[in-house]
Amino acid sequence: KFMSVVKIKIESLYKIFGTNPKMGIEHIKNGVDKDELLTKYSHVLGLQDINLNIQEKSIQVIMGLSGSGKSTLIRHINRLIEPTAGKITVEDQDVMAYDKNALRNFRREKTAMVFQRFALMPHMTVIKNVSLGLDMQGFKPEETKEKASKWIEKVGLSGYEEKYPQHLSGGMQQRVGLARALTNDADILLMDEAFSALDPLIRKDMQDILLELQSELHKTVVFITHDLDEALKIGDRIAILKDGKMDQDGLPADILLNPKTDYVKKFVEDVNRSRVLKAKHIMQKLNGEDISKAIKVNENDFIEKFIDRVVEEKPEMIVVQNKQNKNVGYISSKRLSEILKK
Repeated sequence: KFMSVVKIKIESLYKIFGTNPKMGIEHIKNGVDKDELLTKYSHVLGLQDINLNIQEKSIQVIMGLSGSGKSTLIRHINRLIEPTAGKITVEDQDVMAYDKNALRNFRREKTAMVFQRFALMPHMTVIKNVSLGLDMQGFKPEETKEKASKWIEKVGLSGYEEKYPQHLSGGMQQRVGLARALTNDADILLMDEAFSALDPLIRKDMQDILLELQSELHKTVVFITHDLDEALKIGDRIAILKDGKMDQDGLPADILLNPKTDYVKKFVEDVNRSRVLKAKHIMQKLNGEDISKAIKVNENDFIEKFIDRVVEEKPEMIVVQNKQNKNVGYISSKRLSEILKK
């Protein structure tokens, strides 16, 4: 894993929609809740005192139900929405301080967005859609074509370059959207419910493509979803929002094993843990333990992949290895059964 460097820092972020948002903040700070703010003062609470550090080269999932503020939050990162109060820094640069020009460059070169509804240009072919950002940045046509073709191939759409969006299925259109975002070579990918409109199998494919690309590209990805399984599958960290407030932010295993609020508890109570927790989520550091009789598993294996072996062979301990077969941690059988008992 990389050294954790904070790429995006969100501090004391508030967003109130209405004619006098500053007054709205005062009310909220004085204990007025979201419903009362709306009924009594005709203002809508979008976000309340959000603080979040998003690590470089990681996938930060922001999840919550409809109306929790997650789409509002992601749109603050590239200032599609202006905050009522608070601060957002990207690589220690204050995004709020950018003038029009700096903001345009930041949106063009530093960030790329993938929306739920693909947002493709219907009158343009696949390759033209994918090239859009490069054309705007003034790259030479042959360079643009080369870059765009590379990403079209990476997302599995070779041969479709000259097709139009209406000839493609929803899953294919979403791949075009992803290829377009990646072609810009932006450091930060903002994905707003990007896979939510897809049916389950295609959705799973897109999640796999994203994880595969991420293992190679190491982007900083902010991923919005309302689906806990999706969040657990792709998130390095998960932040859960409710009514504009952050209920909990942590590693997937923390959220599952130590939910901090009743809301988060409700969210995670029906999850099949063996299907969503990986070996690396629950391992402990090796400290000179005797591993001669242990069974070995890969850090990215889900528990369900090795649980049968554990039941059959009854090892005292399971050694966790990385891709290079280097031992990176261990799980005691006792710990494993405690986690699955819950």
